[in-house]
Amino acid sequence: MGVGAGGYAARVPTTKPPTTTPPTSTPTGESRVALVRRARRIDRLLAERYPDAKAELDFTTPLELLVATVLSAQTTDVRVNATTPILFGRYPDAAAYASADPAELEQILGPLGFFRAKARAVIGLGQALVERFGGEVPARMADLVTLPGVGRKTANVVLGNAFGVPGITVDTHFGRLARRFGWTTSDDPVKVEHEVGGLFPRKDWTMLSHHVVWHGRRICHAKRPACGACPVASLCPSYGAGETDPVAAAKLVKTGPPR
Repeated sequence: MGVGAGGYAARVPTTKPPTTTPPTSTPTGESRVALVRRARRIDRLLAERYPDAKAELDFTTPLELLVATVLSAQTTDVRVNATTPILFGRYPDAAAYASADPAELEQILGPLGFFRAKARAVIGLGQALVERFGGEVPARMADLVTLPGVGRKTANVVLGNAFGVPGITVDTHFGRLARRFGWTTSDDPVKVEHEVGGLFPRKDWTMLSHHVVWHGRRICHAKRPACGACPVASLCPSYGAGETDPVAAAKLVKTGPPR
């Protein structure tokens, strides 16, 4: 294990973190004030590195974003974006999804994999929107999570990016980096959402999510993080978990849309 420039011993997060954390402690042993300052500094540096960070699913309406997010399970955003122009053109509203012919929808969704299950999910989603929300995507977490196939992660994506309601999207990238950064020890998405949310102003939550996810997709990979090319290496307790040589690390950095 190495030691980051910030003085933190490099370590890989435990696979089974404690279920509770005493209110007076922090994952790294820092004071609460020090943890908040370090976390916000990391976000500022990531914002500088990724000034164009945003949702990587293409959409123009809340419904399009909701459908695209549901379809993104177990596939890539690139594949979803290649499929949705035809999909959105054929099904312009919730009523169209609700009455869709399953075979036709399955054919369109074929490139995404699990197309039968995804066709059923989209039809069910359209039916629920028509029956309970007048065909409109609701702008409240409490309503969104009642829709079939929609959990807090999907709801926060829609709220933050389609309605401007701040939310933290805890996908696999965000959860991994939150633990590596020492912001949490939990692998429970809801706990991660609330613990990390307490470190940042609410107004910053949506962009924080984009910054962290972009960093996880491009540099802080699950298996071979490019520590030597990381803009927040000096602030990361897990520095040394990956390649620290700058030249070798630079070769691990991914550019462009993740595939």
